[in-house]
Amino acid sequence: MRLVAALTAATLLATVGVASAAPARQGAVQEIIDQLTASGGALGIQARINGRDTVRSGVAEQGSRKPVPHNGTFRIGSVTKPLVSTVVLQLAGEGKLGLDAPVVRYLPGLVDGRITVRQLLQHTSGLHNYTDSMPLDPAGFPSIRFRTWKPQELLAISTSKPLDFEPGTSWNYSNTNYVVAGLLVEEITGRPFQQAVEQRILKPLRLKDTVLPRNSVEVPGPHAHGYFPDASGKPVDVTRLNPSWGWAAGEMISTTRDLDTFLTALLAGKLLKPLQQRELTKTTTVSPDYGLGLAVASLPCGTKVYGHDGQIHGYGTMMVGTPEGKRLELSLTEAADGASPGDGYRKLLDHVFC
Repeated sequence: MRLVAALTAATLLATVGVASAAPARQGAVQEIIDQLTASGGALGIQARINGRDTVRSGVAEQGSRKPVPHNGTFRIGSVTKPLVSTVVLQLAGEGKLGLDAPVVRYLPGLVDGRITVRQLLQHTSGLHNYTDSMPLDPAGFPSIRFRTWKPQELLAISTSKPLDFEPGTSWNYSNTNYVVAGLLVEEITGRPFQQAVEQRILKPLRLKDTVLPRNSVEVPGPHAHGYFPDASGKPVDVTRLNPSWGWAAGEMISTTRDLDTFLTALLAGKLLKPLQQRELTKTTTVSPDYGLGLAVASLPCGTKVYGHDGQIHGYGTMMVGTPEGKRLELSLTEAADGASPGDGYRKLLDHVFC
């Protein structure tokens, strides 16, 4: 379940945050995630509420009674995007690029000349989502599981297709936008996008358990295993995989503690200048539920929340919070049995934010 889609439907969910970690609230969260693991919606779950200790449920590996590690590492998929967007906005604040400037001003000939930097971050560029044309399904994934992809190859998959719509006229979630954003960061900074994220975000915030793995297939540190079905539907341990196909759109690994630290700093305005902070959460009529790297939603109780989710083979992540300090981060390791955690996500949001 993509958090962006859930937010769009005002039923947010994946990584979330909360204002108070009172025992009753922690108990309610524990009950909900226990229901999710018991029903087969997940093999293991860890959730962090308002920066407090992680609440855990389920097991770290099929066929084992080993619990999900406390503050274990996991693949965060598209939760990579808010970190990349933050770097781009920092560069804008330093006058090194313009949000409304065409991408080709910095990367001549790379994409349609009408596409702006803002449209990349807001998913309004019209660029075809390259992952829609990759064999990421159970039958095809084994053929690319350990393959190394260059970002130019990922972009070529997209640009071989026509634009989904005229730039700026509609909204469509496209991983291609953040591959281009990563290339833009590299052009402006003169260093790999991973180094830019490390120097500008990870080191200042001391996110010591967050890594950009590049082509490494390992998940470092204590971690739960992730599973994905093969062509026959049998769960396969896919913890080890080459995440280069996600690159700046989804390669990162982190922990609930590090994501909590990042989201807290981001929403508190500690990473961006005031002008770029306002741009971060600015929505439009074309993109009413997504700012520049963050999904935006008003829950039925009236609380406005900001966040992102991510999915990659074997793992699901959700990161959600409010500028007032409520927040929740959640990592889910998939049991690969087809069960959906959607109702549990909605219950979590209700208990945490409403």
